[in-house]
Amino acid sequence: MATVNVRSGVPGRRQEEESAREAVGTIGAGRAFAWMLVITGAAGVLAGWVITIDKFKLLEDPGFQPGCSLNPVVSCGNIMKSEQAAVFGFPNPMLGLVTYAVVVALGAGLLAGARYRGWLWLGLNAGMLFGVGFCTWLMYQSLYEINALCLWCCLAWVATIVMFWYVTAHNVRHGTIPAPAGLRTFFGEFAFALPVLHVGIIGMLILTRWWEFWTS
Repeated sequence: MATVNVRSGVPGRRQEEESAREAVGTIGAGRAFAWMLVITGAAGVLAGWVITIDKFKLLEDPGFQPGCSLNPVVSCGNIMKSEQAAVFGFPNPMLGLVTYAVVVALGAGLLAGARYRGWLWLGLNAGMLFGVGFCTWLMYQSLYEINALCLWCCLAWVATIVMFWYVTAHNVRHGTIPAPAGLRTFFGEFAFALPVLHVGIIGMLILTRWWEFWTS
């Protein structure tokens, strides 16, 4: 019986050893972080979906007024009719439908216990950096060139900013992005500070850009 038990235990030990080897070089995340990716990604998908549908309706009927066109400032229709709304030759939200869906999938994988290689975390961070840069350009165009706001676009901006800073903090804390110990400590304890500050600055820009309209 002892021999049988030893032999029956060998495959189990081998599986554990193989699992341990596979885990080396991979990085997981907590449930709160995973839910953050799922929620912000879902918010981006929702915004992209609504804007895309309204864009198609606008193409069919130039007189169509999106539901979020509330006044001269909050006017999604003006945003959708602008050249900036299709920078790559197709409506910008269609790009968001794909990229935000990837974020949701990665977050769901983390909730299921997945662990990702460092290159994937860096790729995710790079993609989000592009997203924040693109959103920043769109914000400038919206505020100072088109002179209108789209509420769904604002939702996508906030979602992108939040996921970017939290993914950056995650990568710094785990050493995927090399950083001094002080910076790792900061991101470990105050990861919320930068997204709050970033969103707050955008809010102040929006407030001051149309101050007379908001206060009239």
